[in-house]
Amino acid sequence: MLRSLLFAAASAVVLAACSSTPSPTPVPGAISPPEAAVVKSSFDRAMGTVEELVRAGNTPIAIERLMQLAGDTSITEEERAKTLVLLGDYSLATGGYNAEGAVGYYQEVLADHASSKAAADAAKKLPVAQTKVAEYLATLGSANLTRTQEFNALFGLGRHQAAIDVMTAYDLMPDNEALLAMYQIGYLCEDTNLTGRAYDVTDRDGTVRKVRFCDLGK
Repeated sequence: MLRSLLFAAASAVVLAACSSTPSPTPVPGAISPPEAAVVKSSFDRAMGTVEELVRAGNTPIAIERLMQLAGDTSITEEERAKTLVLLGDYSLATGGYNAEGAVGYYQEVLADHASSKAAADAAKKLPVAQTKVAEYLATLGSANLTRTQEFNALFGLGRHQAAIDVMTAYDLMPDNEALLAMYQIGYLCEDTNLTGRAYDVTDRDGTVRKVRFCDLGK
């Protein structure tokens, strides 16, 4: 009995000593262990790139990056659905010029990813895109349609080559936004070796570029 009491007392003393032992004081100049690096997924990296492109006003290039991401087999269904919704959003946004494409992206989410969280967002945005397409089609069906209106409607729908055919056939001068989009998409190039009509395009940073239609046969 006495031995048990002595053992219990000794244990209490040891526990008290442990609890009162202060934490080791950091040694000045000592190197702290490195924190574990945060590894971003391919989806997060791509989204970061897309956000930077959109902030810089390079919406067509952001759309191209999202299209690549949508075909990435390593992303989840939810991530793919979110990517498709963003493709629709940016296709309707300033510089996107692809209203029919936006309708297709939202419809794809509803058809192929109906159980995703992004589906509700797509369902809400689809009617807006469909209305925009209907407005462009109504313009094209107008009896008093001008060539500039025809170009703008075709380009806004996403029928870029048809719009360019009208532009070149009637020697039209689109506004800077459309010309900049054509430059970013890759229809117009800044190359002194190119021939044909030159167009002055002011980039987002204020840089004025003299561009011509690219030689796509190269």
